[in-house]
Amino acid sequence: MSEITDFDALRRALAENSEQPEGPARNARAEQLLAEAERLDIPLAVIEALGHQLKVYNYSSEKDKMFVPFARLLRMWDERPEDFDAYETHSLYWVFKWMSAGMLDQPHIPLASVEKWLGEMEHRYRLAGYSERAVRSAEFSVAAHIGDVARAERAYAAWLAADRDRMADCHACELRGQGAWQARCGRDAEALRLWRPVLEGEFACAHEPHNVLASSLAPLLRLGRVEEARAHHLRGFRLVRSMESMRGAYADHVEFCALTGNEARGLELLAERPAYFTDTGHPRSRLDFLAVVTLLMDRLTELGHGGQRVPGPAGRTWTARELAAHARAEATELAERFDRRNGTSAVGDRVRARIAQRPLVDRLPLGVRTVRPAPAVAPSPPAAPAEPDLPALLAEARRLSDTLRPQALEAWAAVARAAPDGAGLTARDRAEIADHEAMARGPEGLELFERAAALYAEAGDPGEALAARARGAYIRALTGELDTALTTVASLYDEALALYADEGTAVRQTASVAMSRARVLVRRVHETAGGGTGDGRGQEFEEFTGAGSGEAAADTGQAVAEAEAAVREVLALVDGHGGGDVRLAARGAEAWAMLGELAGVTGDAGRAAELFRRAAAAYVAAGLPWFALEYQVQVAALAHQTGDLAGAEAALRAALEHGAPYVEPVGRAQLHLQLAEVLGGRDASGEAAEHALEAAHWADEAGESGTLGAWARHQLGGYLLRRGRYAEAAEVLESALADLCADTHGDGTVVQARWWLGDCLGELGEHRAAAEQRLKAADLARHWPEQQDHATLAHLAAESLGSAGLAAEADRAYARAGELWRALGNTPFLVRSLRARAWLALDGEPGAADAHALMTQAVRECEAALAVAQEADREELATELGGTYRQFAELLARSVSEEAEEAEESEEAEDPAVRAAFEAALEQMTRAVAVFATLGAAGLHLRTGAELAAGRLEADLGRPARAAARARGVLAAYEGAGETDETVLALREEAAYLLEAAQEQAKEDAERG
Repeated sequence: MSEITDFDALRRALAENSEQPEGPARNARAEQLLAEAERLDIPLAVIEALGHQLKVYNYSSEKDKMFVPFARLLRMWDERPEDFDAYETHSLYWVFKWMSAGMLDQPHIPLASVEKWLGEMEHRYRLAGYSERAVRSAEFSVAAHIGDVARAERAYAAWLAADRDRMADCHACELRGQGAWQARCGRDAEALRLWRPVLEGEFACAHEPHNVLASSLAPLLRLGRVEEARAHHLRGFRLVRSMESMRGAYADHVEFCALTGNEARGLELLAERPAYFTDTGHPRSRLDFLAVVTLLMDRLTELGHGGQRVPGPAGRTWTARELAAHARAEATELAERFDRRNGTSAVGDRVRARIAQRPLVDRLPLGVRTVRPAPAVAPSPPAAPAEPDLPALLAEARRLSDTLRPQALEAWAAVARAAPDGAGLTARDRAEIADHEAMARGPEGLELFERAAALYAEAGDPGEALAARARGAYIRALTGELDTALTTVASLYDEALALYADEGTAVRQTASVAMSRARVLVRRVHETAGGGTGDGRGQEFEEFTGAGSGEAAADTGQAVAEAEAAVREVLALVDGHGGGDVRLAARGAEAWAMLGELAGVTGDAGRAAELFRRAAAAYVAAGLPWFALEYQVQVAALAHQTGDLAGAEAALRAALEHGAPYVEPVGRAQLHLQLAEVLGGRDASGEAAEHALEAAHWADEAGESGTLGAWARHQLGGYLLRRGRYAEAAEVLESALADLCADTHGDGTVVQARWWLGDCLGELGEHRAAAEQRLKAADLARHWPEQQDHATLAHLAAESLGSAGLAAEADRAYARAGELWRALGNTPFLVRSLRARAWLALDGEPGAADAHALMTQAVRECEAALAVAQEADREELATELGGTYRQFAELLARSVSEEAEEAEESEEAEDPAVRAAFEAALEQMTRAVAVFATLGAAGLHLRTGAELAAGRLEADLGRPARAAARARGVLAAYEGAGETDETVLALREEAAYLLEAAQEQAKEDAERG
């Protein structure tokens, strides 16, 4: 770091330090620069260094250091005001406001001193001729802080009534303060109305909308506007994350997490800023932070996570319970210091109310990865309710199984646990216990089915005994004993039909045997087709998996025919017998589904989809929507395969409506993600984003954050990007990229995520970070056989590097992109990369000579390609050539622009080199006009725009008549054109202005003789 030897060097150093991140390092450098300024022995140098030091202290955690440099500045002003230039004079008065707020934020400064300073500010502002607006705003801050509501309301009204002048805070900061008061008074809607211009970007400054986004979170939650709250959190936290001075706003984001079920994210926020626990330079923001830390830790403890390790002050480890006690004690002590100073309880009251808040949303999914913390010490279980007696357990189990509820198997397991030795149970009871345990155990339950059959027979129910044995036969088919299963079930079916004919059993038992036979035969279809994928459709055995229905094979005709006949026998058996019997209605629904499955095996996708729809409708009509889910998903898959997005969407919506409450979190995540992809495919990105958000949430709940969750976040980021919500998309995509990897998700997904993130960062003005993402994506894509994406990413990275001011790096990236475009035969983009390099060369070290050479190469590449181009490509290449001529002209003119301006200002004779450059530029622009003219109507606006640019060059060369002629040509080109086309109106206006200026120039030339 070189020594400062003159005032200009000091100013450069001050400017460089202003660009550094907030924090102790920047503050320390400001202190060094003040010492350097003092050695220069120039009063204004010291004044500027003191002002810089005061500014960096204000925007840091060391705000308590502001008072010393300000006192020195004020003393220098009082002694020698002539040492201050206009800017430093304005700055001195401006920072009076910082001092007022700064004193209020320090509880060791007496309230009397604050009030005295307020009076001093008012006196000096009046003498300087400033409005009372800033003074009344400062008075309002004092009154609001100490809880003097009447005085605060008077000062608030006076603040708004006073004229805005140069000392008033910017519109964004004023609206932030006004809205904060409305929210504090319980007027949340009014607060948000006041904040709207800041939130929508109409007003902004160094710390806005950062503060307003944070302040808006709780009001939005209280008003139930949770979607906006989520968006403001993602957008706002991104703004404050790196700014050390934003501890109060940071606290608002931690509070948001505590109030929305995002405790895990709250812990992540605390871990990012450990110094916030202990930095003492700004006590009021520390109090805000400690209050929300207490709120978050209390919430974790309440949820049973009091023993979990959490981030806290350095030097020891903390549990949530311990940190809650520590933060509460610190906050209480600090609030008491403020209240003793103020003589009121206002600060303590606000802190206690903040800590006592209850969650406003049980769980608000954010889209970024969040996993609920696991308790280090399990919470004490609530007192267990009295265990139902055995008859009650039996009654509940029968109710659930008779209505085919998902909880039936567990209910029968509870009966078994209540009577492990079978005491007090009838043979029928024991049969049902064995039967349902067999269903729960699947292939391991074969012997239990036989036992159940024996017990049903003992209980006098031969039909149910046959049904139990038939269920066992189906299990044998699933385990590979297909021939045995076929023989067994055929015999059982014959017995059941004979028994039913003799009225020895009911239709329910007979239908059960018939269904087991149909299942075995459908299983044989899958085996014959070679897929072996039949997984059974019986609701007693199945949970939702979303699996496919098997593949067709040429030799399955006979097996399909026999299976279909068996299924139709089930339908014939239950037809007309359903009534109020849910089981029979379910048999019919399952039979339609099996017919759909068989249609799918034979390749009739349309019929399969229709039959699955019928099955799903039958299940819903029977009051069994959880069974409809699987078939609605299959309908969606079939519709998607045939390009029927509307059909896929309708089926997935029905699946979510009917089955979402009954599926496991991972299944729910998959449903939402499938619907998101369908909606995205028809460009409904808003609703697609909502479902991708739900998918990410349920994937996290399922413990699939790094797999399915990462994919969902990747999709969500893309949908948010489409909607122009760049800050939210960036947060989500960064979260996704923490888990996305080529091995699990494919390198195409990783490249796409980085590409999207680069787009977001570019829109947010974070060009260096955008370049980094694009370069990483390009590096992955460089190994792909198809190099279009590699070239595009290299080109985009070059654009970002250029926007970030990294000219040398941008030139190298454009050169690499140009090589790729050449290899791909893409002349338009090759030409664009050369033009970009030319502009970089002109503005950088290489200078005009290299810039001219690169632009000349761009012209030659385009001319050569156009000479051999196919007819279909000629218009695009001609447009590119015309654009290159025009940019060459603009580059030539800019290369001497400084010299031309200096000559004009000094009224010296024009430099011949400048005139030669303008003549060369005019020649290139004239070529552009000629090329655009070949495009006819399609190139009209391009031609007239170039014509006007040529006219301006004619005027610069002292040829007003030619400039006027070009202007008239443009006006003639649009004669009779409508009055609604904005481009036409703009070009007409420009042409009229050029014509008038040329005529005025000609008149002046004539008068001079």
